[in-house]
Amino acid sequence: MPVQALACKECGSEYELGARYVCEQCFGPLEVRYEYGSLDAESAKRRIQAGPHNLWRYSDFLPFEQTPKYALPAGCTPLVRAPRLAEAIGLRDVWVKNDAANPTHSFKDRVVSVALAKAQELGYQTVACASTGNLANAVAAHAAAAGLESYVFIPADLEEQKILATGVYGTKLVTVRGNYDDVNRLCTELSADRDWAFVNVNVRPYYAEGSKTLAYEIAEGLGFELPDRVVAPVASGSLFTKIARGFDGWREVGLLAGETPTMNGAQAEGCSPVAQAFDAGWDICKPVKPDTIAKSLAIGNPADGPYALELARRSGGTIDAVNDDEIRAGIRLLAETTGIFTETAGGVTTATLATLAARGDIDPDERVVAVITGEGLKTLDAVRGTFEAHEIDASVESFDTALPAAAAV
Repeated sequence: MPVQALACKECGSEYELGARYVCEQCFGPLEVRYEYGSLDAESAKRRIQAGPHNLWRYSDFLPFEQTPKYALPAGCTPLVRAPRLAEAIGLRDVWVKNDAANPTHSFKDRVVSVALAKAQELGYQTVACASTGNLANAVAAHAAAAGLESYVFIPADLEEQKILATGVYGTKLVTVRGNYDDVNRLCTELSADRDWAFVNVNVRPYYAEGSKTLAYEIAEGLGFELPDRVVAPVASGSLFTKIARGFDGWREVGLLAGETPTMNGAQAEGCSPVAQAFDAGWDICKPVKPDTIAKSLAIGNPADGPYALELARRSGGTIDAVNDDEIRAGIRLLAETTGIFTETAGGVTTATLATLAARGDIDPDERVVAVITGEGLKTLDAVRGTFEAHEIDASVESFDTALPAAAAV
């Protein structure tokens, strides 16, 4: 099988496939290393197409010797062509990857599927996470389905919808007075002396691998072809970089031909350390204190920020930031042109796509994929007051008075 070892992203030191996430030599982050030389492209393609209708159809490219058992299938979400959105922003070929169609309505079902499968393989009975909301939903749900005990740590000021959609699964829900970076720091400390699998701490290298399946599904949905450009949100930077790594892995095997797509990252101005570093020409990110309606992207000290910067520059892309009003407008734009209601992170992505198009960064004939990572019902307050409801009496006269433009001819 192609999975080989854990390797340091900085110095290259290799380790066995255990529960570790930091290099002992240089303290750099670890990731899963593969050797694809044994894979035949045509055989791999046949296995993919004959596989289950979920992310485990890509088992050849995930960190397991054989397909794990899974209780809550995730992945295989819609890739939707969006002609009305394209027309609205002056482009011709825009696609929306709608990951709100996952079991807990965000892309986090992907990363949690892989993390929990590896945690069970390593013998853990308790899983946990630090979360801005979507990950909390996914960990609680997948742990419940698998019969694992779970602990979920979130900022105390998280959106009520996400808190309710986490507690319902019976997890131990812990609200922390502080922002996500405070929560993550606490979980890192807890992981040192508890025999728990923290999905985004001590099993993070495997957790991150789940995001690659977005790239696989995009490419398969386009007939095993690459898009010209991908616009995706940036929080820690892991999703953004792993999408590109997924494309590159398939290019290496021979499943895809062409160059890495242009990668454009999207952040909220109220928490935009990666966008600020991109604009300043820095290779590292200066931590910031989050202040934005896009709470799912509110990571002020992004672990993979430097790698997101490198990817954007290498691929000819950018990392942009949009303000809260633009985020709300992005939510409306996507809903009104595609019928897809996204949370604030998707508003960030859509607003950034519109900004890139208006700025002339995108050739009108490019095939562009916008990655929508979550469901709008998770952040209802963001659209409160952005539209009008017309209250009338139960009569035609009252209707025609309230909406005269709709009067019968």
